This record gives sequence, C-alpha cells and structure tokens, in this order.
Amino acid sequence: MTNDVDAIFALFDRFGDEEYGEAVSQREHALQVAHFAREAGEGDALVAAALLHDVGQLLEGAGAAAEDEGRDARHERSGANFLRGMFSEEILAPIRLHVAAKRYLCAVEAGYLRTLSAASALSLSLQGGPFSARQAVRFERLPHAREAIRLRRYDDLGKEVELVVPALATYRDMIETLRL
Repeated sequence: MTNDVDAIFALFDRFGDEEYGEAVSQREHALQVAHFAREAGEGDALVAAALLHDVGQLLEGAGAAAEDEGRDARHERSGANFLRGMFSEEILAPIRLHVAAKRYLCAVEAGYLRTLSAASALSLSLQGGPFSARQAVRFERLPHAREAIRLRRYDDLGKEVELVVPALATYRDMIETLRL
C-alpha cells in the first residue's frame, strides 16, 4: 500500500516532465518555486506549499487546459482538494489561494501584470482577470493571504531554463514530517 507522499511523488514521476505553457517542465517549476522559498528563509510549511502549489496541474491533464483547451482547470482548488487530509491548512491555504494572489497583485501593484509570462497572462484571463477593488479588500482579509502572496512571487520566479536546484527527493523527509 502506498502512502500519501508516495502518491504525490508518483504524480511528479508520471506527469512532472510535461510542459504547461512555460519554458520549464512541471517538475522543474515546482522545484524552482520551492528552492526560491527555501532560499528566502521561509518555514517548511510554505516551502512545502511552494513545492506542491501546482500539484493540481498534474491531475487529469489540467496543466495543458489553458493553452490547449482555452479553459481554467482550477488547478489551485483540485490540488488543495487532492492534498486535503494529508496536510494542514497552513500548507493548503497558500496553494488554494495562489491564483487569487496573482489576481490580487494585478489589481493592487502597478506594473505587476506586465511582469507575467505569456502563459500566466493567458491563465489570468481565464481565471477572471485582476480583482476589483472590493475583491482585493476581501482577499487581504483572508487567513494566509500574505503567505499566498509570497508563494505567488516565488511562483513567478520559478520559470528559469536550466536552473540547477535540489532534486525532488531532497524534500521527501520534510514532506513526510509535515503530513497529518
């Protein structure tokens, strides 16, 4: 019988080399985002959220939905739902909110929208675009909104071609320790 961590790692083994509109693979992106979070001194919970933030992209071909089908697969929700029962809300909330954090930053930070990659800009349009002022205020009040914003910034960085970062296996003990 496989455990939860085995199931997560199996998703990366099976689908991690797939592209999702960026110049790096799903696995490369996840590892880079986790690396940037760790390098910034984030705690294990946010590093884990960074590593797993796009796990929903690995489920049922969701990673290609925006480019191939012109639809939002709501990977942030499916990923958080997949991980529910495995991890605490401290990990799940930033994952669930990282798309909302992009919409928030587009609404409140001048010039942020222009920094998005083409794939991220496409997905933004499918995800509802920048928040309204009212939506932004509601987002700011959510528990873990600040963590989701930090995760979003690492997400934006994690698209470097040929960046050498630690392998997925280096996160296994941390992920095991954080399991419920």
